[in-house]
Amino acid sequence: MSYVIAPALQTAIFQHLAADTALSVQLGGALYDAIPPATPPATYALLGVEDAIDRSDTSGHGAEHRLTISVVTNASGFLAAKQVAARICEVLEEPDLTLSRGRLVGMWFDRAEARKTEGDQTRRIDLRFRARVEDN
Repeated sequence: MSYVIAPALQTAIFQHLAADTALSVQLGGALYDAIPPATPPATYALLGVEDAIDRSDTSGHGAEHRLTISVVTNASGFLAAKQVAARICEVLEEPDLTLSRGRLVGMWFDRAEARKTEGDQTRRIDLRFRARVEDN
C-alpha cells in the first residue's frame, strides 16, 4: 500500500473536527493544518505529523496512519488545553468519516503528551491517534 489515502483521511478528519459545534466554540474556529502565520490565536489545534505503515493483506490494500493533533495555548495552566484535547478525543472516538478515496476501518486514541514550551509561556498537548484505512 502506498500513501494514496492520506489526503482523503486528513481532509475527512479536518472537516469532522471543524463541523463539531462545541469544539468550534472552544477554539473560536482556530483549527489548522499548518502553523498559523503571524500571531496565532491564544488557543488553537493543529493537524500535525503523521506516519503511515503498510497494512495490506490478502483481502486488499490498507495502511495504518499514526497521526498527531496538537492543542497549543498561551493560557496559564493546562486546563484550557486539556478541555480542548478532551473534546477532540470525544469527536474522534467513533468518527463516521466519509473519505473521498478508500474507507476508514477504525480510529483509536493512542497516547497524549502534555508539556510546556517556549520558556514555559506556552502549553502544548500532542494527541496521537491510529487510523486504519483500506483502499477501494
